Amino acid sequence: MPQFDAVSGAGSAYGSTGAALAVVGRSGVVTRWTDAAEHLLGHRAEEILGRPAERLAASPGEAASWFGREWSGRTLLRRRDGRTMRVSLRVSALPGPDGTVDWLVSVLGAAESTPAVSVAENSPFPTAVWDSELRMVWLNAALARTYGPSWPRRLGLPLEESPLYADTDQVTALFRQVLETGVPVIDRELDQRDRRWRHTYALSVYPVENARDGEPGVCSTNVDVTTSRRARDRVTLLSRAGTHIGTTLDIMQTAQDLADVLVPAMADYVTVDLADAAEFGGEPLARLGTTGSGAVPAFHRAGMASIREGVPESLWARGDPVYVPPRSPFLEVLSTGRSYLEPFLDTSPGSWLDHDPGRLDKIISLGMHSLLVIPMHARGEILGVAVLVRTETLVPFDENDRMVAEEVVSRAALSLDNARRYTREHTAALALQRDLLPRNPNGGNALDVVWRYLPSDRRGGVGGDWFDVIELSGARIALVVGDVVGHGISAAAGMGRIRAAMLTLAALDLSPAEVLAHLDDLLARLAAEDFESKAMPTTISGATCLYIIYDPVTRRCCSARAGHPPPALVDPSGDVTLLDIPAGTPLGVGGQTYEDVTLELSEGSTLVLYTDGLVETRDRDIDFGLDRLRHALTQRPGAPLQDLRSAVVGTIPPGEQADDVVVLLARTRSLGPDQVVEWQLDADPSAVADVRATAVRALVEWGLERLVPVAEQIIGELLANAVLHAVGPLRLRLIRDQSLVCEVFDSSLNVVRTVSAGPDDEGGRGLAIIAALSSRHGSRGTPTGKCVWAELPLPPGTTSAGDGT
Repeated sequence: MPQFDAVSGAGSAYGSTGAALAVVGRSGVVTRWTDAAEHLLGHRAEEILGRPAERLAASPGEAASWFGREWSGRTLLRRRDGRTMRVSLRVSALPGPDGTVDWLVSVLGAAESTPAVSVAENSPFPTAVWDSELRMVWLNAALARTYGPSWPRRLGLPLEESPLYADTDQVTALFRQVLETGVPVIDRELDQRDRRWRHTYALSVYPVENARDGEPGVCSTNVDVTTSRRARDRVTLLSRAGTHIGTTLDIMQTAQDLADVLVPAMADYVTVDLADAAEFGGEPLARLGTTGSGAVPAFHRAGMASIREGVPESLWARGDPVYVPPRSPFLEVLSTGRSYLEPFLDTSPGSWLDHDPGRLDKIISLGMHSLLVIPMHARGEILGVAVLVRTETLVPFDENDRMVAEEVVSRAALSLDNARRYTREHTAALALQRDLLPRNPNGGNALDVVWRYLPSDRRGGVGGDWFDVIELSGARIALVVGDVVGHGISAAAGMGRIRAAMLTLAALDLSPAEVLAHLDDLLARLAAEDFESKAMPTTISGATCLYIIYDPVTRRCCSARAGHPPPALVDPSGDVTLLDIPAGTPLGVGGQTYEDVTLELSEGSTLVLYTDGLVETRDRDIDFGLDRLRHALTQRPGAPLQDLRSAVVGTIPPGEQADDVVVLLARTRSLGPDQVVEWQLDADPSAVADVRATAVRALVEWGLERLVPVAEQIIGELLANAVLHAVGPLRLRLIRDQSLVCEVFDSSLNVVRTVSAGPDDEGGRGLAIIAALSSRHGSRGTPTGKCVWAELPLPPGTTSAGDGT
């Protein structure tokens, strides 16, 4: 029969291999005997063939126990010279065509005669000897157990037919390298895959001198290092997750980073689906109560990755809403908070996929066979799920994969939660900042204004930089630029508090130095209150500010600054100077004074206000930034404001903006004789009527006849009040701007207050009348006294001279 031919003698595959083999027939006599068996025990073929196998046993009757069943073990054999030797013996059945059974007896190792082979035979690591043609000529018991009952048929077969290695081409190249060079290869890791598991072997190959008939060969030893390989892979995966996940506070990018880390290290296809609330920085699922209400939460695909180009496994693109079947592992994970493992994905009728035909089609067409769904826990809350699928990798997910995936996902979930919290704070801070910054800054007829706000975070981060353009009395405009230390909602809230205080102080018509001094005192008092209450600090930890008032009638600019960079002035000829304004201390120190600086500007001059982010970088000082700004402004004399703004912003090198930047540019205008008239008069009641009549004629010349009745009464009340209560010469000024402004100047420092007059009072009703007739009114200090003023809106259809009349 074919099995007998395999050991028939010198011309067979086994007859020349050096394997000590014998075949014992059903009558218990030896029917086949190899040269190796003769060499091992000394019995020549003619002496043993046809004789009872009993002659080979060291003890009488022992040979009878060798047959009738397959077995392997240690026993004693008797040599021809009478000595005994202990060997590892294996007995295997050889079924015949007529139902009869012969027995193949193989000697796996002999301690007394071949001690080196005996050591290899007893090794727990699979070991084999290969001849120069890379055919197996010997194997030990550990390797025989790997092959099972078919191990005798492996002898004499080439390496290409060995199932031990997945990549036989690589192993063949190693064997031939050792044959040619004689240099051993130690611990070369190789994978062996089957349907249920991936094994990793450390293969060592070294040369042997006499593998067969004196020819050289190689000996191979395999050590199963699957456990240590898995441990290393786990450490590598966790290390990669630590360096690649959580590097950004963007939720979608963090989810995508998680998917990229898991493919192909753990899965062939991964999706990360987040609840809508988590994606947009809202409350997570546990707080929404969706897991117990029976409602299906809405999900969006935040990240996905695949070993296939274009991720064909996904039914949805990133950012798309994801359909979640009511009966599915995904909702089971959300409801229990535990991972779901389905090693062999069940696509048969009656499974949960009956309710999700779209997914079922993808699973079948792309060969998805193993599923792992991991909840994304963070601080006791569930943000979404990570879904891992295997397609090309035949090994299914197991408990070890689940534990590793849970660890990676849990780390990512913390990063996602941080990103969610940041998104929530960022959204609130951005909304706060948008509400607090001026909507439509307008310089009226006094200034042409352009501005730009550049957050350091290019995606729209929020800081404490702010600006304002404030309309004051007398057609004057206040320009403000400031910077609160820090970023985020605290800085935005602090900026809002300062801006509100600034608007209030500006309405009092105080000088820039007085406004900054009041702000400094306010912030210092707030900080002291927080310190005394031991509350979490909510006030501004520090702020700088620049405050400028421009008067288009006199073209005078009055400025003061509190620790802020100086403004730049570009005159009409293009010359650029940094205004020499005392720096002052930042706001919040308390008890500080500031100094006003007044300049007269030419019409068409440009004031450039900015925050320190424009001129300061991490590796350059402010002087370098100021020189860069000055150079950019000098290159464009007479350029439009928008072009000048672009030049200023362009001074920031790409990638070097370390802080928020506010840029505010204002080009000056002036109000000429056709918009401003004024008269001097003594504090004499007899002079009031003539001046009032002259003012009425001026209004008629301006085409404001419809304002004459009201304006005449307001002018009369302002002059009468000044004559009765003021000191020195008086001056009446009318300004036709965006409204009609009536101003009376005197030399008195007394504060004007509106009071309610009683029914029997003879006076005290003048200011009340002015308040009732005007749209705005008030008073302000001047270098020589004060100014009391009132404004009237221009009649519909009437425009100021600055608008083209």
